[in-house]
Amino acid sequence: MVQSERGICLGHETVYIVSDSVGETAEYVVRAVSTQFSNEFVEIKRFSHVEDIADLEEIIKSAKEKNSIIAYTIVISSLKTYLDCRSAEEDVMAVDLLSPLMNAFEQKYQTVPNHQPKLMRKLDDDYFNRIAAIEFAVKYDDGRDPSGLIRADIVLIGVSRTSKTPLSMYLAHQRYKVANVPLVPEVPPPAELFKLPRNKCIGLMINPDQLNGIRKERLKSLGLSSDINYASYERILKELDHAESIMKRVGCPIIDVTNKAVEETASLIIDLLNKERS
Repeated sequence: MVQSERGICLGHETVYIVSDSVGETAEYVVRAVSTQFSNEFVEIKRFSHVEDIADLEEIIKSAKEKNSIIAYTIVISSLKTYLDCRSAEEDVMAVDLLSPLMNAFEQKYQTVPNHQPKLMRKLDDDYFNRIAAIEFAVKYDDGRDPSGLIRADIVLIGVSRTSKTPLSMYLAHQRYKVANVPLVPEVPPPAELFKLPRNKCIGLMINPDQLNGIRKERLKSLGLSSDINYASYERILKELDHAESIMKRVGCPIIDVTNKAVEETASLIIDLLNKERS
């Protein structure tokens, strides 16, 4: 059990916040309510990670001595029942902040709650991990900073227009930190690429006819002529040959992205990673 104290404004009233998780939700609610009583002082004592009856007994005793309210967010059924019964016996006001809404959900959707603490924290961690992965993908897109290759979960390599950036972002939403490096004959690949474990790097190849069409459409969307070297068939074959030679040096698995949606390619990449790690 972890205890912390804080005040909202000057005075002498105390509210005990009790939770089998962190207790942030209960504190937000208490703060919101307290603002409606601006002339009163409310001191908050938060008791986080309450996991046994002994903790509750100590809290109830202290709340009774100070004539305080207990506001709680407890989802472990045995602890909630004990707190309700003992608070009533000791004539301590205990307010359940979760059950009314949980009961409404249960009745409306005909489902049973998990009654597991700290699930919100898990959701928060998942959210922030996803944001960190997206920021990583943006920072290390298109070979901008080779130093990120070592810290990436996945490194994608391939010629221009093989969906490296869309794949990086899609995988980032799955919480993978992804960097990508374009392979161009005139530009030596970063030395860091050849220091990577082979199971971290994925090569992307594509049929030259399809790539030719994609590049012509790209030039057209930019208002440029499709006759320039970028979309020429000879140039594409040269780039693909160069890319394949680099991929062989790295020793990485290669995926043909021809006619594949980003989601399909991403699934293949994740499958490859899981096989390599198992």
